[in-house]
Amino acid sequence: MKKTVFITGASSGIGKETAKLFHSKGWNVIATMRTPEKEEELTQLEGVKVEKLDVLDLSSIENAIQEGINHFGKIDVLLNNAGYGAYGPLEAFPRENIVRQFNTNVIGLLDVTRAVLPHFRGNKEGIIINISSIGGKMTFPLGSLYHGTKFAVEGISEALSFELGEIGIKVKIVEPGAIATDFGGRSFDFQTAEGLEEYQPTIKSLMDGWGEAVKQASPASVVADVIYTATTDGSDQLRYRAGEDAHFLLDNRKKMSDDEFIGMIKQQFMS
Repeated sequence: MKKTVFITGASSGIGKETAKLFHSKGWNVIATMRTPEKEEELTQLEGVKVEKLDVLDLSSIENAIQEGINHFGKIDVLLNNAGYGAYGPLEAFPRENIVRQFNTNVIGLLDVTRAVLPHFRGNKEGIIINISSIGGKMTFPLGSLYHGTKFAVEGISEALSFELGEIGIKVKIVEPGAIATDFGGRSFDFQTAEGLEEYQPTIKSLMDGWGEAVKQASPASVVADVIYTATTDGSDQLRYRAGEDAHFLLDNRKKMSDDEFIGMIKQQFMS
Protein backbone atom coordinates (compact mmCIF):
# COMPACT_ATOMS: atom_id res chain seq x y z
CA MET A 1 0.00 0.00 0.00
CA LYS A 2 1.34 3.42 -0.95
CA LYS A 3 2.26 5.64 1.95
CA THR A 4 0.92 9.18 2.33
CA VAL A 5 2.63 12.39 3.42
CA PHE A 6 0.70 15.46 4.61
CA ILE A 7 2.56 18.74 3.97
CA THR A 8 1.75 22.23 5.20
CA GLY A 9 2.97 25.27 3.27
CA ALA A 10 3.23 23.34 -0.01
CA SER A 11 2.59 26.22 -2.40
CA SER A 12 6.26 27.09 -2.85
CA GLY A 13 9.82 26.58 -1.67
CA ILE A 14 10.65 23.65 0.58
CA GLY A 15 7.05 22.45 0.83
CA LYS A 16 6.50 22.31 -2.91
CA GLU A 17 9.87 20.68 -3.63
CA THR A 18 9.14 18.06 -0.98
CA ALA A 19 5.70 17.37 -2.43
CA LYS A 20 7.21 16.80 -5.87
CA LEU A 21 10.00 14.59 -4.50
CA PHE A 22 7.68 12.34 -2.52
CA HIS A 23 5.36 12.07 -5.52
CA SER A 24 8.31 11.03 -7.70
CA LYS A 25 9.16 8.33 -5.14
CA GLY A 26 5.67 6.83 -5.43
CA TRP A 27 4.03 8.37 -2.37
CA ASN A 28 0.57 9.83 -2.07
CA VAL A 29 0.82 13.52 -1.20
CA ILE A 30 -1.65 15.79 0.57
CA ALA A 31 -0.28 19.22 -0.35
CA THR A 32 -1.89 21.94 1.73
CA MET A 33 -1.73 25.69 1.30
CA ARG A 34 -3.70 28.84 2.05
CA THR A 35 -4.69 29.52 -1.57
CA PRO A 36 -5.08 26.19 -3.40
CA GLU A 37 -7.05 27.91 -6.16
CA LYS A 38 -3.77 29.48 -7.33
CA GLU A 39 -1.88 26.18 -7.56
CA GLU A 40 -1.33 24.96 -11.12
CA GLU A 41 1.52 22.43 -10.97
CA LEU A 42 0.68 20.05 -8.12
CA THR A 43 -2.98 19.79 -9.14
CA GLN A 44 -1.87 18.09 -12.37
CA LEU A 45 -0.11 15.22 -10.60
CA GLU A 46 -1.91 11.93 -10.02
CA GLY A 47 -1.65 10.90 -6.40
CA VAL A 48 -1.40 14.48 -5.17
CA LYS A 49 -4.40 15.99 -3.38
CA VAL A 50 -4.27 19.75 -2.94
CA GLU A 51 -6.20 21.04 0.07
CA LYS A 52 -6.81 24.42 1.67
CA LEU A 53 -5.13 24.83 5.05
CA ASP A 54 -4.24 27.94 7.00
CA VAL A 55 -2.39 27.12 10.22
CA LEU A 56 -4.19 30.04 11.87
CA ASP A 57 -7.61 28.50 11.09
CA LEU A 58 -8.49 25.44 13.17
CA SER A 59 -11.43 24.41 11.01
CA SER A 60 -9.24 24.40 7.88
CA ILE A 61 -6.68 22.21 9.66
CA GLU A 62 -9.27 19.67 10.77
CA ASN A 63 -10.97 19.67 7.38
CA ALA A 64 -7.75 19.17 5.40
CA ILE A 65 -6.69 16.25 7.59
CA GLN A 66 -10.09 14.58 7.35
CA GLU A 67 -10.28 15.10 3.58
CA GLY A 68 -6.82 13.60 3.21
CA ILE A 69 -7.71 10.54 5.28
CA ASN A 70 -10.99 10.11 3.41
CA HIS A 71 -9.18 10.27 0.07
CA PHE A 72 -6.13 8.10 0.74
CA GLY A 73 -7.27 6.09 3.77
CA LYS A 74 -4.32 6.95 5.99
CA ILE A 75 -1.67 9.57 6.74
CA ASP A 76 1.77 8.15 7.49
CA VAL A 77 3.89 11.30 7.74
CA LEU A 78 3.15 14.88 8.80
CA LEU A 79 5.52 17.58 7.57
CA ASN A 80 5.07 20.82 9.50
CA ASN A 81 6.64 23.21 7.02
CA ALA A 82 4.39 26.29 6.95
CA GLY A 83 6.00 29.38 8.42
CA TYR A 84 7.70 32.68 7.75
CA GLY A 85 10.37 34.92 9.24
CA ALA A 86 9.99 38.24 11.02
CA TYR A 87 13.20 40.26 11.22
CA GLY A 88 13.95 43.73 12.47
CA PRO A 89 14.33 45.57 15.78
CA LEU A 90 11.82 44.34 18.34
CA GLU A 91 10.81 47.95 19.01
CA ALA A 92 9.73 48.34 15.37
CA PHE A 93 7.15 45.54 15.39
CA PRO A 94 3.48 46.21 16.11
CA ARG A 95 2.16 43.72 18.63
CA GLU A 96 -0.09 42.08 16.04
CA ASN A 97 2.98 41.16 13.96
CA ILE A 98 4.61 39.61 17.03
CA VAL A 99 1.52 37.54 17.77
CA ARG A 100 1.22 36.48 14.11
CA GLN A 101 4.84 35.29 14.05
CA PHE A 102 4.36 33.04 17.06
CA ASN A 103 0.87 31.92 16.03
CA THR A 104 2.12 30.86 12.61
CA ASN A 105 5.44 29.23 13.46
CA VAL A 106 4.61 27.76 16.88
CA ILE A 107 0.89 27.63 17.72
CA GLY A 108 0.02 26.64 14.15
CA LEU A 109 2.53 23.80 14.25
CA LEU A 110 1.08 22.63 17.56
CA ASP A 111 -2.49 22.82 16.26
CA VAL A 112 -1.72 20.77 13.15
CA THR A 113 0.20 18.22 15.22
CA ARG A 114 -2.60 17.91 17.79
CA ALA A 115 -5.14 17.42 15.01
CA VAL A 116 -3.25 14.52 13.41
CA LEU A 117 -2.18 12.78 16.64
CA PRO A 118 -5.44 10.84 17.24
CA HIS A 119 -5.02 9.31 13.76
CA PHE A 120 -1.37 8.38 14.42
CA ARG A 121 -2.20 7.10 17.90
CA GLY A 122 -4.97 4.92 16.53
CA ASN A 123 -2.57 3.45 13.97
CA LYS A 124 0.19 3.10 16.61
CA GLU A 125 2.60 4.63 14.11
CA GLY A 126 3.42 7.84 12.28
CA ILE A 127 6.26 10.26 11.68
CA ILE A 128 6.17 13.98 12.46
CA ILE A 129 8.84 16.10 10.77
CA ASN A 130 9.13 19.68 11.95
CA ILE A 131 11.02 22.23 9.89
CA SER A 132 13.20 24.22 12.24
CA SER A 133 16.30 26.09 11.07
CA ILE A 134 19.89 26.67 12.01
CA GLY A 135 18.10 29.64 13.58
CA GLY A 136 16.70 27.23 16.17
CA LYS A 137 20.20 26.63 17.53
CA MET A 138 21.87 30.02 16.96
CA THR A 139 20.84 33.56 16.20
CA PHE A 140 21.49 36.45 13.84
CA PRO A 141 21.05 40.13 14.67
CA LEU A 142 17.49 41.52 14.50
CA GLY A 143 15.92 38.04 14.63
CA SER A 144 14.49 37.96 18.14
CA LEU A 145 11.00 37.00 16.93
CA TYR A 146 11.96 34.45 14.28
CA HIS A 147 14.61 32.80 16.43
CA GLY A 148 12.23 32.75 19.37
CA THR A 149 9.84 30.64 17.31
CA LYS A 150 12.48 28.28 15.97
CA PHE A 151 14.05 27.73 19.40
CA ALA A 152 10.52 26.86 20.50
CA VAL A 153 10.13 24.35 17.65
CA GLU A 154 13.35 22.65 18.75
CA GLY A 155 12.20 22.33 22.36
CA ILE A 156 8.68 21.24 21.45
CA SER A 157 9.95 18.60 19.05
CA GLU A 158 12.54 17.15 21.40
CA ALA A 159 10.09 16.95 24.30
CA LEU A 160 7.39 15.41 22.09
CA SER A 161 9.78 12.71 20.95
CA PHE A 162 9.74 11.22 24.46
CA GLU A 163 5.97 10.92 24.91
CA LEU A 164 5.18 9.96 21.33
CA GLY A 165 8.04 7.50 20.96
CA GLU A 166 6.38 5.36 23.63
CA ILE A 167 3.34 4.85 21.39
CA GLY A 168 5.14 4.26 18.09
CA ILE A 169 5.24 7.82 16.72
CA LYS A 170 8.58 9.31 15.70
CA VAL A 171 9.45 13.01 15.78
CA LYS A 172 12.20 14.46 13.58
CA ILE A 173 13.64 17.96 13.22
CA VAL A 174 15.14 19.31 9.99
CA GLU A 175 17.46 22.31 10.34
CA PRO A 176 18.07 24.08 7.00
CA GLY A 177 20.71 26.73 6.53
CA ALA A 178 20.23 29.50 3.96
CA ILE A 179 17.87 28.22 1.28
CA ALA A 180 17.14 29.85 -2.06
CA THR A 181 13.36 30.12 -1.67
CA ASP A 182 10.95 33.04 -1.52
CA PHE A 183 11.73 33.43 2.21
CA GLY A 184 13.06 36.86 1.32
CA GLY A 185 9.79 37.70 -0.42
CA ARG A 186 6.27 36.95 0.73
CA SER A 187 7.50 34.61 3.48
CA PHE A 188 9.46 37.44 5.08
CA ASP A 189 8.36 40.28 7.33
CA PHE A 190 11.20 42.77 7.63
CA GLN A 191 10.68 45.93 9.64
CA THR A 192 13.13 48.66 8.60
CA ALA A 193 12.43 50.73 11.70
CA GLU A 194 12.01 54.00 9.86
CA GLY A 195 12.40 56.88 12.29
CA LEU A 196 14.43 54.77 14.72
CA GLU A 197 17.85 56.00 13.66
CA GLU A 198 19.79 54.12 16.32
CA TYR A 199 19.05 50.80 14.60
CA GLN A 200 19.89 51.82 11.04
CA PRO A 201 23.62 50.93 11.10
CA THR A 202 22.78 47.41 12.32
CA ILE A 203 20.05 47.04 9.67
CA LYS A 204 22.39 48.14 6.87
CA SER A 205 25.20 45.85 8.02
CA LEU A 206 22.84 42.89 8.31
CA MET A 207 21.38 43.42 4.84
CA ASP A 208 24.89 43.66 3.35
CA GLY A 209 25.93 40.47 5.15
CA TRP A 210 22.80 38.65 4.09
CA GLY A 211 23.45 39.58 0.48
CA GLU A 212 26.67 37.59 0.63
CA ALA A 213 25.07 34.69 2.51
CA VAL A 214 22.26 34.36 -0.03
CA LYS A 215 24.84 33.79 -2.77
CA GLN A 216 25.83 30.59 -0.94
CA ALA A 217 22.23 29.45 -0.38
CA SER A 218 21.25 25.89 -1.19
CA PRO A 219 18.24 25.11 -3.40
CA ALA A 220 15.05 23.95 -1.70
CA SER A 221 15.59 20.51 -3.23
CA VAL A 222 18.48 19.98 -0.78
CA VAL A 223 16.05 20.26 2.12
CA ALA A 224 13.51 18.03 0.37
CA ASP A 225 16.20 15.33 0.03
CA VAL A 226 16.98 15.55 3.75
CA ILE A 227 13.28 15.38 4.64
CA TYR A 228 12.93 12.24 2.50
CA THR A 229 15.96 10.68 4.20
CA ALA A 230 14.59 11.52 7.65
CA THR A 231 11.30 9.90 6.69
CA THR A 232 12.68 6.71 5.20
CA ASP A 233 15.94 5.90 7.02
CA GLY A 234 14.14 3.83 9.67
CA SER A 235 16.20 5.39 12.46
CA ASP A 236 15.31 7.17 15.67
CA GLN A 237 17.62 10.08 14.79
CA LEU A 238 16.08 13.32 16.03
CA ARG A 239 17.92 16.10 14.16
CA TYR A 240 18.98 16.47 10.53
CA ARG A 241 20.88 19.36 9.00
CA ALA A 242 20.33 20.62 5.45
CA GLY A 243 22.93 22.65 3.57
CA GLU A 244 26.70 23.04 3.84
CA ASP A 245 26.37 26.28 5.79
CA ALA A 246 24.18 24.50 8.34
CA HIS A 247 26.98 22.05 9.09
CA PHE A 248 29.60 24.81 9.27
CA LEU A 249 27.64 27.14 11.53
CA LEU A 250 26.19 24.53 13.86
CA ASP A 251 29.53 22.74 14.24
CA ASN A 252 31.16 26.05 15.16
CA ARG A 253 28.32 26.87 17.56
CA LYS A 254 29.12 23.67 19.42
CA LYS A 255 32.88 24.17 19.44
CA MET A 256 33.09 27.88 20.20
CA SER A 257 32.35 29.73 23.41
CA ASP A 258 29.48 32.22 23.36
CA ASP A 259 31.93 35.10 23.06
CA GLU A 260 33.79 33.48 20.17
CA PHE A 261 30.69 32.59 18.21
CA ILE A 262 28.93 35.91 18.77
CA GLY A 263 32.13 37.64 17.73
CA MET A 264 32.17 35.68 14.48
CA ILE A 265 28.56 36.59 13.72
CA LYS A 266 29.17 40.25 14.52
CA GLN A 267 32.18 40.30 12.22
CA GLN A 268 30.16 38.83 9.35
CA PHE A 269 26.88 40.69 9.80
CA MET A 270 27.60 43.84 11.80
CA SER A 271 31.05 45.06 10.79
